[in-house]
Amino acid sequence: MNEVKVIAVSKTFTMENILPLIDYGHLDYGENKVQEAIDKWSEIKNQNTNLKLHMIGRLQTNKVKHALKLFDYIHSLDSTRLAKKISEEQNKIEKKIKLFIQINIGNEKQKSGIGIDEATDFYNMCIKDLNLNIIGLMCLPPANLDPAVYFEKMEKISSTLSLKELSMGMSSDFLKALKFRTSFVRIGSKIFGKRN
Repeated sequence: MNEVKVIAVSKTFTMENILPLIDYGHLDYGENKVQEAIDKWSEIKNQNTNLKLHMIGRLQTNKVKHALKLFDYIHSLDSTRLAKKISEEQNKIEKKIKLFIQINIGNEKQKSGIGIDEATDFYNMCIKDLNLNIIGLMCLPPANLDPAVYFEKMEKISSTLSLKELSMGMSSDFLKALKFRTSFVRIGSKIFGKRN
């Protein structure tokens, strides 16, 4: 079984809320907006190089340059356009960021992500043509349906691509995700309490 890392989803919480967890020794934090993350994390990350910052929200291409400087992982690689931009920008700064391909596992129109049928081709393009460091897959299963069905599909796709890491499971469903070899769970409210 994979070692499971807990990403403390700190988006919208102030550093005042987060510092006790940093002092306790927790290392992985999730943000979903680049500018908010820069404002909050730039200084403290310089002081503590062990901290790992995860981009878990949708990343716009015009924010890639700034995201690459601060984040250690991007969990939301969801298009060819974004893949090309990340490749272009990381070559400039000679930093290979760790990436998760976001799979639209429920085939939902309102959600971004790569379709299940396109996953293999997209992965091959990312590693062969763009030299990206794809370490795993991420999904957001449909709300109000049993997430286990979708986590199982993700595990299969991940095995097909021989990828080790899976980013799936949040406060409401992480226990189910653990049964399907997830390696990163994204926990916000169960750590920091309800958001305003």
